[in-house]
Amino acid sequence: MLQGWIQICLTLLLIVAIAPILGSYIARVFLGQKTILDSVLNPLEKLIFNLSGVKTEAQMTGWQYALAILLSNLVMAILMFSLLMFQGILPFNTTNLSAPSWDLALHTTISFITNTNQQHYSGETALSYSTQIFGIAFLMFTSAATGIAVGLAFIRGLTGRALGNFYVDLTLAITRILLPISIIGAIAFIAVGVPETLSAPVVVPTLEDPNISQAIALGPVAHYEFIKQLGENGGGFFAINSAHPFENPNGFSNLLQILAMISIPTAMIHTYGIFANNRKQAWLLFGMVFILYVAFIIITGIGEYQGNPLVNTLLGSQNPNLEGKEVRFGWAQSALFAVTTTGTMTGAVNSLHDSFMPNGGFITLSNMFLQIIWGGQGTGTAYLFAYSILAVFVTGLMVGRTPEFLGRKIEKNEVVLTSFLLLLIHPIVILIPAAIALAFPDQLAGISNSGFHGLSQVVYEYASAAANNGSGFEGLADNTLWWNLSTSVSLLGGRYIPIIALLLLADGMSRKQPVAMTTGTLRTDTVLFTTVTAGVILVMGALTFFPVLALGPIAEAFLIARGG
Repeated sequence: MLQGWIQICLTLLLIVAIAPILGSYIARVFLGQKTILDSVLNPLEKLIFNLSGVKTEAQMTGWQYALAILLSNLVMAILMFSLLMFQGILPFNTTNLSAPSWDLALHTTISFITNTNQQHYSGETALSYSTQIFGIAFLMFTSAATGIAVGLAFIRGLTGRALGNFYVDLTLAITRILLPISIIGAIAFIAVGVPETLSAPVVVPTLEDPNISQAIALGPVAHYEFIKQLGENGGGFFAINSAHPFENPNGFSNLLQILAMISIPTAMIHTYGIFANNRKQAWLLFGMVFILYVAFIIITGIGEYQGNPLVNTLLGSQNPNLEGKEVRFGWAQSALFAVTTTGTMTGAVNSLHDSFMPNGGFITLSNMFLQIIWGGQGTGTAYLFAYSILAVFVTGLMVGRTPEFLGRKIEKNEVVLTSFLLLLIHPIVILIPAAIALAFPDQLAGISNSGFHGLSQVVYEYASAAANNGSGFEGLADNTLWWNLSTSVSLLGGRYIPIIALLLLADGMSRKQPVAMTTGTLRTDTVLFTTVTAGVILVMGALTFFPVLALGPIAEAFLIARGG
């Protein structure tokens, strides 16, 4: 037990050390300050902007920024869908795979364009190398960069700056952040045994019977794997994702994956602190989220270490819950990975979330309901500050003052947008389709577990889609017309409606005249206000979904405790 907790603590220390360093670098990039990569990347970026006709000095309004995102994503989606439908005639198809069904191709396209990577297929048996390299891996860069761009535009708006230019932000996010780190990460993965090849699967005789052969899938995995984690994408090259030894061969690669998926979301809070010239507030908010993150890890870890009491009774001793887990990672690294991947909206898995104890099911669902621990790529930081604006409004009502955030008044438009964004859209795109599916469990849902766990399976799938996470309580028969189309609605609604709301909110804040601070001004860089923000998050965010949690993992926990 002690060894597992020590591993977790050392990983947490690395996270705290990396976040301010990377956050400062991201701030330098988007503030136009000098960086170590200038001499190499300035000519490349200038060439990109000249060829594309992007006017780097042109600033966009909130609607213009949103429209640029929608149009560029639409073009990329059409290209991705075409690639899937013509997969059978494209090169690098070593196993002669045909095109998927139109509904699966549509779901896959929408899933990867929205940075979700929810997979209703098995990677090595459904997609060719061409599709993986030119389609999936390409979208892993662009969808992640889109999230970073939105996060930076939101930060600019909050701090009184113009929102910027989406095409410039998208380019810089790829060339300055995602691509350089991914190259280094891919080399590290190759060094520890992750394959990077275009060779066909290797056919070998089995150990049980030399007369029986088995095909071992290979592929260009290493470069794919690192951007999968760094960009909070999460879609696996192989069906079992980061539990596969070719995606995640050992403890060191597992550590790299955890650090990769959490590095940018944690760093963006510090980037805000530099833009706002208020590092104290950034550290306070970082600390608030970090405490919640650690608490969630402890809750999940205790459940997995103590194991299933029903199984322990049969064995006559206490044993960790190792069902659905890789022995090379054990209960501790599986719990840490699960909380991190659902907290950062990455969605990669190194164990089967469906097999976790109710503690883990409760936490993984809660992460996707809240979306701020640490949240999606760029958008998670924006969600965090949207909650802060809501906390300012609530506090202002309590003390009878006009609420202000960073010297700008919070008025009706900001309250409507934040409430719409945080309290309406997310529940709607999760709970309504989940209710429809649960009303027809045999015809639509395809549930493989009865009772409370079956409810969690269905809700998890829609929460994963709406939160742009992509992981799942596996066991659902999800490659059906219903699941592919209904989750596509949640994918689109959970991605683009909040992005538009965030950009409009930031645009409105950027246009407000700053108000001079007085002795009555509510300071947002205090422990008291940070505590109020945590309360608002837990009350307004968590309680929205509490009935679902009560009917799912909480009820399941009571059932197991009763011995049922």
